[in-house]
Amino acid sequence: MREVNITRREEGQRFDKFLQKYLSLAGKSFLYKMMRKKNITLNGKKASGSEKLVSGDIVRFFLSEETIEKFSKCANHEEIPADAEKLDIVYEDSEVLLVNKSAGMLSQKAKQEDVSLVEYITAHLIENGSLAGEDLRSFRPGICNRLDRNTSGLVAAGKNVTALQQLAQCFRERSVHKYYLCIVKGELKESASISGWLRKDEKRNRVQIYNEEHEGAVRIETQYEPLAYNGRDTLLKILLITGKSHQIRSHLASIGHPLAGDEKYSDPQMNVYFREKYGLRHQLLHAWKLEFPEMEGELCSLSRRSFYAPLPPLFRRIAAGEGFVLPNEGETREEGV
Repeated sequence: MREVNITRREEGQRFDKFLQKYLSLAGKSFLYKMMRKKNITLNGKKASGSEKLVSGDIVRFFLSEETIEKFSKCANHEEIPADAEKLDIVYEDSEVLLVNKSAGMLSQKAKQEDVSLVEYITAHLIENGSLAGEDLRSFRPGICNRLDRNTSGLVAAGKNVTALQQLAQCFRERSVHKYYLCIVKGELKESASISGWLRKDEKRNRVQIYNEEHEGAVRIETQYEPLAYNGRDTLLKILLITGKSHQIRSHLASIGHPLAGDEKYSDPQMNVYFREKYGLRHQLLHAWKLEFPEMEGELCSLSRRSFYAPLPPLFRRIAAGEGFVLPNEGETREEGV
């Protein structure tokens, strides 16, 4: 018999979801059968699986250790990078982690063999004692906003189930304001809000923008504010209202203002210029600021606060070379709203 005590890290999830993580190689039918036969109990009682776990709950597995290990898959050294690069941590407390992701790093795995930001976050939490290897049987840290591989900037992660759920809900409800910085072709003189419909071609990993409602497309909205114009290109601040794949890149390209360095949606001559002069080989797009609303409960530490991700050295060098003055130079990484 094995006994597992539910902690704050696991609470907030359904019991069956917990079991599917803890015995990740077992089928659902096996788990429900074990609950019906009381070979798996919750607080000494028969469970249906729909119960919401709280800290202090006790799960008992009346199974042999061989059976438990047979159906368990704990993280191994291949999954958790031992030589994880030091993450650029913008903010961390007992509930959440805000990371300044570098361009070139995946937010989440695309293939099983990938090492993504999630694996680096997991390694960081194990290293600083926030997470133990055994904890990975029933909980994996997760991120709440994904950035394209070659987009840098702020990514928010939850360090327990409750924080992850509440943080993800804030992003779904769009109560967290997400600001980006980029350099685009041509001159944009006035701030504006643009809308359209976006359809993604999964096979080509490319999107199409439409001005009117279109089958298979979802509505998008992007706000922008010109910060400076150098006679050729414009430094923009973006407020992302909806958050769809490739939205900023494709939406701005669709109105004739593609991003510098963007191989999918940009202007080839523009890309040649920035590549030859600065060595830029990816879209110059940075998730620069997260602005949180008034919040309570586990996320009260984020309430009405803004967090900034310092721009990458290459972005700074390009901005300086193109005569752009970046906003908030010399400011701290966070401020009250």
